[in-house]
Amino acid sequence: MARLQSFEESGVEAKQIQVKTLTLTLAAVFCVEAGLAFSRAAFNPLLKLGMARFIELVLIVWIIKALGGSVGSIGIDRPRCLPGLKRGLLWSAGFGALSGIVFAVLFMAEINPLALIGTSLPKSSVDLFPFFFVGGIVAPVTEEVFFRGILYGFLRRWGIAVALVLSTIAFALTHGLGHGLPVTQVVGGILFAAAYEIEKNLVVPITIHCLGNLAIFALSALF
Repeated sequence: MARLQSFEESGVEAKQIQVKTLTLTLAAVFCVEAGLAFSRAAFNPLLKLGMARFIELVLIVWIIKALGGSVGSIGIDRPRCLPGLKRGLLWSAGFGALSGIVFAVLFMAEINPLALIGTSLPKSSVDLFPFFFVGGIVAPVTEEVFFRGILYGFLRRWGIAVALVLSTIAFALTHGLGHGLPVTQVVGGILFAAAYEIEKNLVVPITIHCLGNLAIFALSALF
């Protein structure tokens, strides 16, 4: 029952994500993304992406604090870190087991599930470590802070359904539609938002997101 308490009771108060916080955060992320898109710097694109995501994370945290808030308002303060990591591992194990069952059913139906979740890995072995580090750790942390901590937290004032649907749509759209419905991003967006809503701890979806990305990369490398 403790994990089903309201955002207000848990200290993760949706109304603390004010319009000003959301607006400044969106502006900061847009500026960094625009700088990344138009940058002609000659160094590794993966390192540029990692730096962009890290700068976005720093700016989001700075904006929250500059406006008189704290990272505790989005459920990521120090006391929540270890419990959040443990709960995130449990969620990941449960979702991994469920995914294994779904994969087995798809294989029996002669459908290759890896075609739905697989990702293109760098051809150079030198780029594999930064790819796993940026895509498996840096990017997921920043994305959870923005999409769940800020965006979901702001939308939560209009109810769980609105916050879950709109934050998931935004999450999927920013990853690109590619050749069809981004199944991985839609399922992930719903899962991350549900975990955040239930646990009231941003470290939980961060853990699930990181481990999920790393698992997808590992499967893509093996198969």
